[in-house]
Amino acid sequence: MPQTMPPLCEAETSRFIEITEGGHALRLHYNDTERGADTVIMLHGSGPGASGWANFHRNVEPFVNAGHRVILLDFPGWSKSDAIVSTGSRSDLNARMLQGLMDGLNIDKAHLVGNSMGAHSAVAFALAHPHRVGRLVLMGGGTGGTSSVVPMPTEGIKLIGALYRDPSIENLKRMLQVFVYDSSSLTEALMQSRLDNMLARRDHLENFVKSAAANPRQFPDVGHRLGEVGAQTLIIWGRDDRFVPLDIGLRLLAGLQNADLHVFSRCGHWAQWEHAEKFNRMVLEFLAGEA
Repeated sequence: MPQTMPPLCEAETSRFIEITEGGHALRLHYNDTERGADTVIMLHGSGPGASGWANFHRNVEPFVNAGHRVILLDFPGWSKSDAIVSTGSRSDLNARMLQGLMDGLNIDKAHLVGNSMGAHSAVAFALAHPHRVGRLVLMGGGTGGTSSVVPMPTEGIKLIGALYRDPSIENLKRMLQVFVYDSSSLTEALMQSRLDNMLARRDHLENFVKSAAANPRQFPDVGHRLGEVGAQTLIIWGRDDRFVPLDIGLRLLAGLQNADLHVFSRCGHWAQWEHAEKFNRMVLEFLAGEA
């Protein structure tokens, strides 16, 4: 029976690794609990100021206490990782970064938990390296393409774009109001902290805008290739997601070989944060092969 470990903090798990991309060295930041029988790598979304720790801080300790080594990768262009302009597929770029991280840490195989952009990146990695994926958990993403029921781009994606172009507290509040179902949990202190994180790396904000201008399809539709993914997959969605509509989750369910779908009611685009306790229990059971 795994024993409960002392509380973990961002600083004590903070690490850096250098990865070569296109002949250039990129310094990437990640958090690593460094203990556990197997490895779970959590991949964050694309919102301004996002990071692995910000996305998954409500999930790390329960996974560690269940016996998993947990790694949170900050993709290039976010948090403390190096800046980059992506002119091709961001999903494939991130998959190469994940490969570099796993190679550098001598991790042959890992479970992947991806939120939004992180889910796109997890699927891209599973397509490129199927033998290195244990189980997949995809929340609010996994393939691009358009919704058949919601006008595109969605309300939330428009607000993210506005925030990248004008990183003000007003635009941040507008985005966060539709990011989660119950915005009353978003305190002024939390929003100010997120704004400070964004403004600390204006190069990341500017490069995201440049990337979208160079290639508007940063996250290409891989719906036609989903059948190649053989990993057991748990798809988790918010019924009230105003960034990536639920019918995209249904496309994943229809296309993947071995997938189940759970839909949280009263939930927006951040299931692992909005419903952390139930999310943790459900995913840990899934990784243990009990669901």
